[in-house]
Amino acid sequence: MSEVVLSTRELTKHYVLGGGLFSRRHVVRAVDGVSLDIYERETFALVGESGCGKTTLGRVMLRLHEPTSGTILYRGQDLSRLNERAMREQRKKLQIVFQDPYASLNPRMRIEQILAEPLRTHGFGSAEAIRERCAELLDMVGLSRRYLRNYPHQFSGGQRQRIGIARALANKPDFVVCDESVSALDVSIQAQVLNLLSDLQADLKLTYFFITHDLSVVRQFADRVGVMFLGRLVEVGLTEDLFDRPLHPYTMFLISAVPRADPRQRGRERPILMGDIPSPMNLPSGCRFHTRCPFAKDICRTEEPMPRKIDDRLVSCHFPLES
Repeated sequence: MSEVVLSTRELTKHYVLGGGLFSRRHVVRAVDGVSLDIYERETFALVGESGCGKTTLGRVMLRLHEPTSGTILYRGQDLSRLNERAMREQRKKLQIVFQDPYASLNPRMRIEQILAEPLRTHGFGSAEAIRERCAELLDMVGLSRRYLRNYPHQFSGGQRQRIGIARALANKPDFVVCDESVSALDVSIQAQVLNLLSDLQADLKLTYFFITHDLSVVRQFADRVGVMFLGRLVEVGLTEDLFDRPLHPYTMFLISAVPRADPRQRGRERPILMGDIPSPMNLPSGCRFHTRCPFAKDICRTEEPMPRKIDDRLVSCHFPLES
């Protein structure tokens, strides 16, 4: 078994809204008791509908947002207890690639300045060493060194995302959060960026926490998958196992919604998820999915299911699909 790089235990992030003189206080449970282990050199994908807490979880894991409670362990060290100075030192090993390649790069800075900024922040070395490292980073992501003097507006979306990846790798991290990092790109460019990420993972021994809503990308790219619904993980397992035999009803509905190009599948009925996702400010009692689940029974409406292990899978459901 590979070493655990990063793990969380009962990690929560709650946001308080309102509570003023003329408004009620609401608590948004964006992340609500998430426990998981991410192993060295694996790609762990996190999927779920928009608003389920995927991005919030990724940013809390890096302490870009402060957790409300719980622990974040990076190679055994509790990040949630570190002060700002100690956490700054750890950030060299913990990086993120953002979703929007147009918004994540400063339009007023040249590419060399963008790549040099994290190097200077962490005291990489002399100005000459930083310039050489910036050139190496462009080589790593398949861009010419002559682009160092260019501005972000002179690049396509795919090239900008390569620059975002290069910036994330500047200080030689070993854990990278990819937050919807290919969702804004054309399909052909997506494939190129995914291949680049795979090559970099093999060469640099990286571990990825890959946040996405695109399950077709997940099946191609991820080793394990976590399925998130309203701030909680409802299923975690190996990618092929989870796609071939989903145990949680929500997982089944997500997989059934993936478009199929096979004409032999045309006309076959597929289960369709009905209803709207409940508000995270007003969570239903019991299982959070029971208001949309066609298999729900009385216990689902009153008692929240706890995670349990079935084979190599973790699933939070009173009545898994195989039973």
